[in-house]
Amino acid sequence: MTRFALSLLLACTSAWAQYDGPAVESCRAYALRDLKREGNHAKNVLLERDGALTIERYTRKVGSQLVSSVLTGNGAVIYEGMPSAELSFICLLADEKRPVFFAWLPPQSNSALSQCTREDALRVRPQPCLAMLLQVAESDLGQLYAQRFQEANARGETALAAYRKSNDEWRQYRDAECARRRDATAAGQASDRELACMVELTRRRAEDMR
Repeated sequence: MTRFALSLLLACTSAWAQYDGPAVESCRAYALRDLKREGNHAKNVLLERDGALTIERYTRKVGSQLVSSVLTGNGAVIYEGMPSAELSFICLLADEKRPVFFAWLPPQSNSALSQCTREDALRVRPQPCLAMLLQVAESDLGQLYAQRFQEANARGETALAAYRKSNDEWRQYRDAECARRRDATAAGQASDRELACMVELTRRRAEDMR
């Protein structure tokens, strides 16, 4: 069904960016009910009302079900005292108050700071949450580094030297870039921004290494 929903999305032609009608709350409530029904311990679901939020008019049948519009955008599943899951979504609606299908999709972006500030208790003191996300990202990257090290080592000293140089220079870039973002941020949030930057760039490095 998810694959079909994506093909449905590609077939839509008319779109209005930054939609702010009743379909947002209808889809949010539908998504939360779906999670609860599946036994997920989510505290809440958030659908972002940002520039990525789009409703596309469709007005066709999916099987016997009429679908009048498709809502897409970014959102999050919020958990008590834990980092939120930042995702994108697609929601099919019979009309703007009656969703008939909702699916989470891979995120268009993954903000570490958002993950650690959605939930009330974390928002007050996000640094432990950010530090945990950085530890997870570093661990993931470390495993990939070990695999790539073995591959480079098998190719000889030149490949191994290039591999080590790449890793060293990437870490220097990450630390310098995150320090720059810290220094460009107002006092009180600078350390949070620096940690969030380190999480996001480490995740990106892991994606590049895969």
